[in-house]
Amino acid sequence: MTATSTAHLAEQFSTAFGRDPDGIWQAPGRVNLIGEHTDYNEGFVLPFAIDRTARIAVGVRSDSTVRLLSTYGDQGMTTADTAHLEAQSAKGWTKYPLGVMWSLQQRGIDVPGLDLLLQSSVPLGAGLSSSHAIECAVISALNDITGAGLSPEDMVLATQRAENDFVGAPTGIMDQSASLRGSAGHAVFLDCRDQSVELVPFEAETAGLVMLVIDTKVSHSHADGGYASRRASCELGAEVLGVKALRDVAPGDLEEASGLLDEVTFRRVRHIVTENDRVLQTVEQLRRHGPSAIGPLLYASHVSMRDDFEISCEELDLAVETSRANGAIGARMTGGGFGGAAIALTPAAEEQRVRTAVEQAFARAGFTAPDIFTVTPAAGAMRLA
Repeated sequence: MTATSTAHLAEQFSTAFGRDPDGIWQAPGRVNLIGEHTDYNEGFVLPFAIDRTARIAVGVRSDSTVRLLSTYGDQGMTTADTAHLEAQSAKGWTKYPLGVMWSLQQRGIDVPGLDLLLQSSVPLGAGLSSSHAIECAVISALNDITGAGLSPEDMVLATQRAENDFVGAPTGIMDQSASLRGSAGHAVFLDCRDQSVELVPFEAETAGLVMLVIDTKVSHSHADGGYASRRASCELGAEVLGVKALRDVAPGDLEEASGLLDEVTFRRVRHIVTENDRVLQTVEQLRRHGPSAIGPLLYASHVSMRDDFEISCEELDLAVETSRANGAIGARMTGGGFGGAAIALTPAAEEQRVRTAVEQAFARAGFTAPDIFTVTPAAGAMRLA
C-alpha cells in the first residue's frame, strides 16, 4: 500500500467518522500452494501471503460503542457494543472484526470501543481467505491498541476461535498463519500440530514462472455444510483408526485402513494422508530444484480433491484442465472448495495463452467469465501508519 493510498484511506475515515484514525493496519489474503484440509487434521500446509490485502483505519473510542464501515458494497454503518457482542446479530463482513473482539474478550483482554473503516482488495468468496485477511488486520490492530503483547501464535489461535465459535466456520489455522507470518518471496511451511513455521523460498519470477489465480466466480462459504461434513468424516476416520489425528496415518497404512473404513470415509482419509505427503514432497522439491519442479504435485493434489475429497466443481476442473493443456506446468483448485479459485503455475511466456484459453473455455461452457490475475508471495500483517 503506497503512502498516497494510506493517506486516502485516512481521509475516508475522517469523512466517515469526523476525526482522524489512530492508525492503519493491513493483512494479506493467501494462496494455498498445496495442503488442502490438512490443517484441522494436525498436518502440513504450504500457503503464501499474497499481494492483495485487507486494510483497516481504526480510531479508539472512550465508550464501548463499535462502529464498522467498509468502502465496498452498500451495507451502511453497523453499530455494536463491546459489552454485548453476539454472533447472532453480526451480519456480513462485520462478523469477522466482531468475532475477533469477542475472542480477545474470552482471553480476558479489555477491548475498547472503536470506529473502523475497512478497505479490501482480496476477492470475496474466491478461496483466497478474504475473511481471515480482515481478522488478521483487526487482531494486529487490537494487539497494538490494547498492548496485549500477543505472539503470532497467540493471534493465530484467537482468530481461529473467532472463526470456529463466533462465525461458525470449523476452520483450522492455515489461513491466519499465512496472513500473520508470511514473508515476501517465501511460502509458509506450517506444521499445524505445533505451529512451527519454516519459510521456504518460492520465487516463481526468478524461475521464469507466474502464479495465475483463476477466480471462477462460484462463491463458497466455510460456514456451509460441505466443509463441516468433510471435517466430520476426517474425525470419524481418526477415531476408527485409533489415532489422535489423521496426521498420524502414513501412506503405508492406507491398505489396512481400507478394510476398517466405509468407502466414502476411506477416500476422505486417503486424501488427507496423501496430501500431507505431497506437501512434504513439494517442500523438498522447492529446496532442491525450485518452483519449476512442483507442477506434477500440484495436479496430483487437484485430482485427489476432485475424486477422493469431492470438493471441486465443474468450473474448477475446467480451469485446471484447460490451464494444463495450454502451457501451465501445474494447476489445482485452492482453498476450502465447492467453488472459489484455481491456481496455475505457468511459464511467463505462456501466460496470455493460458488466460485466453480459460476465458474461451468458460464462455463455451456457458459459465460466468472468470477473473484471472497474478499473485506473488508478500509480507504478512503489519501496521502502516
